[in-house]
Order: sequence, then C-alpha cells, then structure tokens
Amino acid sequence: MYERKIPVDLDCPLRLTMSLIDSKWKSCILDELRRGPMRPSELHRALPEASPRVLDIQLKELADDGLVLKTIFPELPPRSEYAISPLGESLIPIIDAMLEWGERNKRLFEAKYKK
Repeated sequence: MYERKIPVDLDCPLRLTMSLIDSKWKSCILDELRRGPMRPSELHRALPEASPRVLDIQLKELADDGLVLKTIFPELPPRSEYAISPLGESLIPIIDAMLEWGERNKRLFEAKYKK
C-alpha cells in the first residue's frame, strides 16, 4: 500500500496547507480540474512534463485528502474521471494568487532561469 513520504504537518496552518499542495504538480492538477472533470489520460496530456507515475501518485494523494473526487464508471472497459471537490475549490484563490504573483514577477527570474 502506498504511504506518503512526507507526513502532513498539523502543527502550523501554513505547513498544513503546503503539505497538501507541496508537490510540483498538485497545484497544477487542481488548476486543470477547475475547468471541469478530466480523465487521467487528459491530465497526462495537459501536463506532459510530469511522468504518468508521478501524476498518478499525486492524484491518489489529492483524492485521499479529499481535494479531488475520483469517479469510476462501471462499464467495460472501466474508466475513471477526476473532478475538483468543494474542499479543493477552496484552494483556488490561493492558486490564483500564486499565478498572479508568478506573472507579476516573471521578468525578475527570466534571465536567471531561462534556458
């Protein structure tokens, strides 16, 4: 059974929030799902830089934490779909603030990190 490598820190509200969306892809997954439910393959196409294994692990963690909802359709072949939950929706203002900050300060870091 999968076990989180880094435990959730319950001692500080900031560390709690960060431990739930701390990975490189979790906030990106939530940002994609705000537009509507997506199948895993659609998320893989939307975030091609992330390996499928990493996305699958992070989707599982997001679902286990209640930030996304996973629906498995009882058909052959079976298919699944992920949607942002109301709890996950409550993180969208934080993600929007991160997007705005990144856009506002992008030029400061372009010279340093541009490849």
